[in-house]
Amino acid sequence: MKKIILILVVIPGVMGARAQFVTDYLKAADSYYKKGDYYSAAQYYEKYLASKTTKAKPEDYNPYNVKPASGVKSAVPGVQLAVYNLAESYRQLNYPVKAVAYYEQALRYKNSELPLALYYYAVTLRALGNYEGAERTFQQFLDEYKTEDVYANSAKSEVLNLHFIREQLNRDDLKLYSEEKQGQQINAGGANYSPVWVNSSTLLFTSTRAEGDLKDKPFLNRLYEAVYENGEVKSVNQIEIPQGAGIHQGVAAVSPDGKTMFLTRWSLVAGKKTSAIYTSKKLDSGWAEPVLFDALVNTPGYNAQQPFIMADGKTLLFSSDKPGGSGGFDLWYTTLDADGKPGKAVNLGATINTVNDEQAPYYHDASGTLVFSCNGRTGMGGFDFFFSKGTPEAWATPENFGYPVNSIKDDIYFTSRGSAKNILEDVLLSSDRSAECCLELFNLKRKDSIPNPVPVPVTEVVKEEPKVESVIVLENVYYDFDSSTLRVDSYPALDKLVGLLNEYPTMVIEIRAHTDNKGNDKYNLNLSGARAKVVVDYLISKGINKDRLQSKGYGAGMPVVPNTHEDGSDDPDGRQKNRRTEFKVLAK
Repeated sequence: MKKIILILVVIPGVMGARAQFVTDYLKAADSYYKKGDYYSAAQYYEKYLASKTTKAKPEDYNPYNVKPASGVKSAVPGVQLAVYNLAESYRQLNYPVKAVAYYEQALRYKNSELPLALYYYAVTLRALGNYEGAERTFQQFLDEYKTEDVYANSAKSEVLNLHFIREQLNRDDLKLYSEEKQGQQINAGGANYSPVWVNSSTLLFTSTRAEGDLKDKPFLNRLYEAVYENGEVKSVNQIEIPQGAGIHQGVAAVSPDGKTMFLTRWSLVAGKKTSAIYTSKKLDSGWAEPVLFDALVNTPGYNAQQPFIMADGKTLLFSSDKPGGSGGFDLWYTTLDADGKPGKAVNLGATINTVNDEQAPYYHDASGTLVFSCNGRTGMGGFDFFFSKGTPEAWATPENFGYPVNSIKDDIYFTSRGSAKNILEDVLLSSDRSAECCLELFNLKRKDSIPNPVPVPVTEVVKEEPKVESVIVLENVYYDFDSSTLRVDSYPALDKLVGLLNEYPTMVIEIRAHTDNKGNDKYNLNLSGARAKVVVDYLISKGINKDRLQSKGYGAGMPVVPNTHEDGSDDPDGRQKNRRTEFKVLAK
């Protein structure tokens, strides 16, 4: 009897201890989640969820085990929120392969208190390349979500992005590109990003690799230096620069004389990331203690990050969420005096900046091209690389580099050793395109001499006088996606037409624009009409009398080939042929 009593006493004690153990997991997970430490939060949410049905050993859990915790059958609100927060933690860690299973689990609960689960599930499906599933899920989110806010607007944009992705993956010029991920010395685990060429053989970059004294502290960002010899990595070492406990630093730029480094430092306090730009002076033994840069750049209460110093050594580009911009993070610039002191920070303006985020500015001096990453324009998804010709005072409308410069994941931080004619001749960029998590460094090259990746070279419009009523397709005339904005790479083809009209000065033509069958009839007619008009406007700007020119949009009403296959499935090649600009000779 005494033994039985002893067992009855011990068992409740053990069960109580285990219950406390599980409760502690959840408290720890929630605490880390609120602080923005998603790596630690993921570890403890995994432990908590597994502990609901099985005995737990802390050493058994690794958030980089792709298989999610199993056996979570309870649907109590605490478990539901833990599942959702775990999905969110992996999304914040750029780890969609882990996040997707937990979003699916959260959605099975059908909890109205988690209205964004469907949105982020769609984002994750897109990141994993499931375009049809992503589009279907975004549309479901729009059908169910009744609030007109940033998430609804983003979901609408994502649907356009998915159309753009399908077009880009079927481009005709992909054979001109080569892409190679940097080797293990550079991509040594964790995140490796923000490449900066200090000279012809030395690369500066940021990494969260867990090595040396930080083997037990992954995801701390530090600066590294790689030395190349004959195109191969000879050595990679951490840069000698002071870095306080809990401080992340990286995303740096070095002045042309090599004496000053501009770098980003940030920390997480109560779940909020706070970043600022610092400067450090070159020493014989490394770099001096970083010093907070001027308040004209680091506006108190706001974030500044990702500095880039232009070749003149006087113009500093950076990203900030300070007041005076378009929203989110904008790109700014300031001019440095002889002592390195900045003048007033100037926003790059609405041509460049959107209500979303513009980050990681880079200026290719040889071609006069600004490259930056943005998540607020139509693109492949997440952050895409865009480019714009100009100077800090005036910029052309940004254009998306398209695939394969951009991927369906995040593409951010770009540097080029290309020529004035071909910025894509030799590029290093960071992207999480081939990783389950984290940014990695890639080398990308394009063979030809066109700075913007566009389809086949321009051909002659026509070599003899066309007859009245003849219709001729204008090859290589391009517009921004879902827009009537004429792209600069259309100018050579249109200049050929200008030459033809000058050769036959009495010829009268109609510019005709057509779309495929995507979208409704009214939209397609309006879009094609606007595109035809912008071509006419270009011809007038080149001196062609407006009385010789007419414009008309035909929408999807005059396809030259079917938009679908015989079985009713979509035919991207057919739709591409139907999206065309042409001219018809009305009189001579």
